[in-house]
Amino acid sequence: MTEKIETALARQFGLEGRVALVTGAAGGIGKAIAHALADAGGAVIVVDRDESGARAVAEELSGNGHDAMHLMIDIGDEQSVRDGCTAAVGWKGAPWVLVNNAAIQNRSMILDTTAEFWDRTAAVNARGPFLMTREIGRAMIAAGAGGRIVNICSLGAVSPMVDGLAAYSASKGALRTLTMTTAYEWAEHGITANAIFPGGVVTPGAINASGPPIAGPALRGSLLGQCTPEDIAAAATFLASPAAGRVTNQALTVDGGYQLS
Repeated sequence: MTEKIETALARQFGLEGRVALVTGAAGGIGKAIAHALADAGGAVIVVDRDESGARAVAEELSGNGHDAMHLMIDIGDEQSVRDGCTAAVGWKGAPWVLVNNAAIQNRSMILDTTAEFWDRTAAVNARGPFLMTREIGRAMIAAGAGGRIVNICSLGAVSPMVDGLAAYSASKGALRTLTMTTAYEWAEHGITANAIFPGGVVTPGAINASGPPIAGPALRGSLLGQCTPEDIAAAATFLASPAAGRVTNQALTVDGGYQLS
């Protein structure tokens, strides 16, 4: 009986024989997602602008017996995205899973925000996922095997959480809209697109972000406690799995009950 259950779970939630690409995977939420997808059986492409960090994560995965490689891609640069996605497809064919996780979250109050700051945030957090989705999507559609797009958004896109996140939250709102349009346009190809809305998660990116001191509603905490990168990774693994084949254009909030507090 146990063997039958394990076989059924592997069929529903396993990623054996499938390639998954995760951006911003050198640390934080992206690293946790890369590990979770590898544990589910996926062959994982660890992508980050920090090449040494991406390499280290790929080596961790390989050391644990998983199939993994790393790529340096600056998602804020279109040519870097083009070249990197070509290399990704050349590894084992078109990825079946794309997780758009890479983002910057520097803070600036609206009255202090320059157009340059706004544009850089949008270039990485919204334009970058668009470029990755376009390039990997072309390969997915050409392969004709369907696929999964998972976009890591933010609860800040629907509810103010931390002072100074106007540019960040707006960019994540754009990513949610991209998710919706991707789900609509690519349904005929068997490709789903979904968004995850994390609540507050302590990551190196959040800790090291520049801007005014951290303040705002997020400091009140959540009913179930602080979310971890592994909580977000679990949600991403479900949305990437065969079990989520009829789940598309959804915004899955993982916030520990923050919105109820």
